[in-house]
Amino acid sequence: MKNQTYRMTMLFDFYGELLTDRQKEFFDLYYNEDLSLAEIAENAGISRQGVRDVIVRAEAYMQDIEDKTGLIKRFLQMRPQLDAIQAAADEIETINYRHYEDQRLKELAETIRDAASALKE
Repeated sequence: MKNQTYRMTMLFDFYGELLTDRQKEFFDLYYNEDLSLAEIAENAGISRQGVRDVIVRAEAYMQDIEDKTGLIKRFLQMRPQLDAIQAAADEIETINYRHYEDQRLKELAETIRDAASALKE
């Protein structure tokens, strides 16, 4: 993946609900809210090392789950095909608009586009 922060936020998006409440909170504050370990430690009333340990355990746990399931890997592999499906639906709708004005073709293109969008989420 692109970089460490991107990889970690993807892991959190997919597997964050499997973490403890404390792991979720610290992970979110560190990666999404961009707080330093010292800031999190001060707010939580623990040491900086304690915060780091919680975050490292959360990272390792989520990475282990990804290694076993491969959900993110498959998701990233599917994205180009979903983009191609959406582009084809857009082109069908454009051709239909310019040449045919068939309501059924328009509905089918919208259905395809909506289904591809839903799979992306």
